[in-house]
Amino acid sequence: MPTVSVLLPDGLTSTPITADDLPALADLLAAAEEVDRTGEHHSADDLAEEWLNDLVDLPRDSLLVRAGEELVAFGTVVAPPTFRDALAVYLDGRVHPAWRGRGVGRALLTWQLERGGQVHAERHPGAPARLTASLPTTMPDAEALARRAGLTPTRWFHTMHRPLSDLPAGREVPGIELVAFDPARDDEVRRAHNRAFTEHYGSSERDEASWQTMFTGSASFRPDLSVLALDDGAVVAYALAYVWESDTAATGRREAHYGQIGVVPEHRGRGLSKAVIAEALHRAAVRDCQLAGLDVDSENGSGALGLYEGLGFVTVHTRTSWVRELPAT
Repeated sequence: MPTVSVLLPDGLTSTPITADDLPALADLLAAAEEVDRTGEHHSADDLAEEWLNDLVDLPRDSLLVRAGEELVAFGTVVAPPTFRDALAVYLDGRVHPAWRGRGVGRALLTWQLERGGQVHAERHPGAPARLTASLPTTMPDAEALARRAGLTPTRWFHTMHRPLSDLPAGREVPGIELVAFDPARDDEVRRAHNRAFTEHYGSSERDEASWQTMFTGSASFRPDLSVLALDDGAVVAYALAYVWESDTAATGRREAHYGQIGVVPEHRGRGLSKAVIAEALHRAAVRDCQLAGLDVDSENGSGALGLYEGLGFVTVHTRTSWVRELPAT
């Protein structure tokens, strides 16, 4: 199937993203962050880890827009290989602030939606698909663009922070041992995570390759800040921590971000989430972190938002999932 073309304003050209482009793309994102205030900061190494792997087909699923040698914008279309109810296709990108309002973002989103539909048809046409642009509420122009393109606001995800002071007391659960993450248990944690998130919106059954690429194989993953809850020697709950040093450099504060927190179904109701999070907070506080963070679906049916608020976390940013649903064919 041919690659989708993009119709750009006059004078602009496009090519796929390559490894050589990553430093300039990090600069573009830094310039955009001055305006967008998303709370996210990316180095060239961060982008390399996100895009230069077996899960992303950059030659077909990325576009870099230029005006001569100047970088104007970029867009990506990424569909992880595993899914449950619908194939997830994520649309990401940014336009340099100096080039906004000229139709570049509209052209990129049109390409992304067409390419996303093509990815669905190529890989899993027998399943429905969900094309998703996750947009910070600090970017109203981008949200307006998504609305005009017919995408629907479907879910809201909150980024929450709390300082690593006045921490909640550690919590003992009978029969439970709290330990640091052990690489020898990596696959056991993966399987526990798959069981814990079976009913969560947009969750996927992570295979070994995608689990390693996206989570515990990441350079930002911190086993020493991550906590496992063991019952009779088996993993029944976990909190996996990450530290992005590009954020540290930009903000002057080192954040322990809890990317995955879960409890296997048969052990819920024992207070294990509070136990692993409290233990993780104390570990981070004595290991040169000043801030803790996590993300939560505002409609999480397990009551996670209230749990995190009770542990002192407050919302600092919100992202909206703008979605186009595609039926199975």
